[in-house]
Order: sequence, then C-alpha cells, then structure tokens
Amino acid sequence: MIRQAAFQDPGRRMLKGGLHCHTTRSDGELSPEEALRLYGENGYDFLALTDHRRYNYRDFAPESGVLVLPGMEMDRDFSDRRYGRCIHTVCVGPEKEKGNAYDHDQTFDGGKVADPLGYQPVIDGMRDAGNLVIYCHPDWSCTPYTTVDKLRGCFAMEIWNSCCVDMNGMDSNAYCWDELLREGVRVFGVATDDGHFRANYCVGWVRVAAEKDVSDILRALEAGAFYASCGPEIYDFFTEDGNVTVKCSPASRIRIIDSTFPSAKNEGDGLTEMTAPLKDGVSYVRAEITDADGRMAWTNPIYLD
Repeated sequence: MIRQAAFQDPGRRMLKGGLHCHTTRSDGELSPEEALRLYGENGYDFLALTDHRRYNYRDFAPESGVLVLPGMEMDRDFSDRRYGRCIHTVCVGPEKEKGNAYDHDQTFDGGKVADPLGYQPVIDGMRDAGNLVIYCHPDWSCTPYTTVDKLRGCFAMEIWNSCCVDMNGMDSNAYCWDELLREGVRVFGVATDDGHFRANYCVGWVRVAAEKDVSDILRALEAGAFYASCGPEIYDFFTEDGNVTVKCSPASRIRIIDSTFPSAKNEGDGLTEMTAPLKDGVSYVRAEITDADGRMAWTNPIYLD
C-alpha cells in the first residue's frame, strides 16, 4: 500500500487553513482584525496574511483563535509579454526566532523581469529567508506551463483561487497542474482565497495533517500532508494491489486522474468512495471530488515513478 501523506494517520482531525489573504495593509477590503475574526467564525485554524510585498508576523486578533502563519505575496510583471502578463508567489515561513530572515513589516519593491527565469532570484531569496513558496494563479497571470516548468523552488501551486474565480472566472480547477506533473515537476496543489473583497474570503482552503503550531504546519505543507478543498472532505487516498481508492464526504462525481489519458470517473448521488484500476507505467495519480453543489476538493498526488 502507498497512502498519500495527508492520510497516513486515518481518523485524525486535520487543520483548516488559508494560505493567501489580503487586508487593508495592501489592497484588501477587510482590516487584518476583521479578516482574522471572519476566518475564525468560519472554522479556520490558521491563516497567512499575505499582503503585497509586506511581510507579516503579527496576530491582529488573538481572540479569533486563528493561528497567524507568517508570510507575504511577491510579484513581478513581464517586460516581454510573450511569456505572459506577470508572475506572483506567496511565501509562508517560520517565526522570526526559528530562522525566518524577514522582519515584521519589511517591505519590498516590485518591478519587471523579461521572462519567468528572471523571477528565479526572487524565489531563491524567499527560500534563503527560510520560507516555503507557492506559485499563484497561473491562469490569471497568463503564464503557460512551458515557461513556469523551468522555475525551481515552489513546493506548491494554486489550483483554485477564489478571487480569480469570482472576479474573472479563472483558476478554478488545476490549470496546468497536470502538465507540470507529467513533465516530472513535483509540485503540490493548494486552494486559496487570495481574498481582496468580502465575497472572496473563506471559500477555498487546505486541510493539513499537523498540530496547531507554525513549525508543524510548515513541515506538513512541505511534505504534502494536506489536501485542497472548497467544501468536500477527503478521508483517505491510497494505492493497493493494483488499484487506487479515494474515500470522501458525499459527492456527485469522483475522478481519478493520472499521467495518461483518459481519467476514470464515477457519477451519482451520495458517492463516498471510488476504486479504479491503477494503470501500468503511470508516474502519479490524484483524485478530484465534486459535491452536489459543484464545490470541489483535490488530493495531492501519489508519486509512482
């Protein structure tokens, strides 16, 4: 049996967390205090306040019960539009006393790069500062996978971005994720809000197999011990005896997706499990859940190569 890292302790409570959120400290509608209270009211255990180019450690609303994950969003525009419009990344890191090189309220300049490879030093700088890096909204950024696959250092990418979905109908379902996985780029998938307006908050999240502690959350994220969701819950995902199985809350559609074509699919009312044959020679397999209201959830891949 190979069980995806999020489910290696079946039955444990998994933390609900937000990894991309804006406030009035940059261009968000809600203040940090309002955002934290809102996320707390919606059952979140942790939240990164990732205002543009402004690093944050501060818990602005301790009474919310939401653990603040240190972080910010960085970006560059492309001067050569052949490579897309821009590139954005979120970084999340440890507390200052545990090795984070950034200071609270440290700010950074934006700017332009010619192509995606010109952004590599920005990613390297965030990693050198002790942070994990997430590649943001590739659809909205208009950046094709044939350029971003050359970047190194992003442990995850956004496969759902609530703001982009709400405002532009983009970044709703793993755009370019499978292309990167098929090219051998090992990158996990996260659902985020990128909340700028009230309607964007508390729509997408990750469920992480970790203790409510910054260091343990970062450990679990880097290990892929989480899944992404906008509603459905996933209880298990594993391969065994030539099959792949996913178990979940009631769904109207379950898909098993791998490095070949086509994917396997079951549709019906109240589906809670699907088992499908594991194809020979595939390099990875993942599952996608859709509930009766159209809300989705995604496992991270089991790598088989």
